[in-house]
Amino acid sequence: MYGTDGTGDEEPLFRPYAVTGGRSEPRYHLAMETLISSMSIPDDEMAMLTPEQEAIMQLCRSFRSVAEISALLRVPLGVARVLVADMSDEGLVRLHQPRLSQGQPDLNMLERVLSGLRRL
Repeated sequence: MYGTDGTGDEEPLFRPYAVTGGRSEPRYHLAMETLISSMSIPDDEMAMLTPEQEAIMQLCRSFRSVAEISALLRVPLGVARVLVADMSDEGLVRLHQPRLSQGQPDLNMLERVLSGLRRL
């Protein structure tokens, strides 16, 4: 099965799940509004990253939400969650989980996510 990427080029639809080993959920909960930032790593380690990891590292030089990463890489949200969680476990990215106060999300964080989504 093939899909189109908008440019008329065909790409396999199974590829996003192939890079996660078929997993569509991370090992732990990762909210779509979780902000991600990339860590500094040596150039020799950067050369060993997968294309998807490298793209996430580039995107997350400034804070990005998991939802933004999913949209910008054009991969399903579950795939983005798995990739980001795996990269966090490897020390490649830092997770900035939303802090809930009396069950309410942080208004500042929601405004940042909304602003990021508007830029898409």
